[in-house]
Amino acid sequence: MNFRVVAKTDKGIIKKVNQDSLLYKHARYKGAEIVMAIICDGMGGLEKGELASGAVVKKFCEWFDKKITFRLNDLNLNAIAKEWEDMLEEINKQMLSYSKEKSISMGTTFTGILFVDNDYLLVHVGDTRLYYIDSYIKQLTTDHTFIEREIRSGRLSPSEAKKDKRRNMLLQCVGASKNLRAELKTGIIKSGVYLLCSDGFRHELTEAEMLEYLAIEELKGKKEMANRLEYLIELVKKRMEKDNISAILIKAE
Repeated sequence: MNFRVVAKTDKGIIKKVNQDSLLYKHARYKGAEIVMAIICDGMGGLEKGELASGAVVKKFCEWFDKKITFRLNDLNLNAIAKEWEDMLEEINKQMLSYSKEKSISMGTTFTGILFVDNDYLLVHVGDTRLYYIDSYIKQLTTDHTFIEREIRSGRLSPSEAKKDKRRNMLLQCVGASKNLRAELKTGIIKSGVYLLCSDGFRHELTEAEMLEYLAIEELKGKKEMANRLEYLIELVKKRMEKDNISAILIKAE
């Protein structure tokens, strides 16, 4: 597989601070392309959200720089998944301890994907999302939210959920959950587009709009990818989205 990657973030129209943190690494090793992409959304209502998201991104940046070549020599995505899960649990405990010591609250979502040649690893906590886009659009992550739980139980319909004031209530996040259970998934990479995004990016967009503007045939190169992400971010702002707005777009072919 060959990959093209672009990332965009915007603090939006209301907030003074951007609490989202993004990271992507794109490298080549022994003839194979490797991409790691991570998006973290610091909790909007909690203090120090930008510190929480930034700390997680820094930890995973260090992991890639120091360990990725060793992991690729004897590739085992399930072993890497366990390592990522352990890293998130360690960060979670550290943040909980720090928050208690300083009498503050802090937390962040985490959606991270690692592409290695033809395979991928996905690790996820919270309500940032990963979509796959081809001739259709499919959400690959599960929202760890009160609303999603109510929809799955049949107590709320999707249309009711869109209007529910509790739509941003998380069931878990890194830094504010006593028991963290990350979603882990491995799979075969398909040609197409992978979109990681914060909830601020998607709240004012329909999946049909994302499919229309980010379909693989529309993304001729990195400049077009960047332009289309920028257009959608500006569209979201015009629709009066109040949160930070972030996305990472990965074209695989």
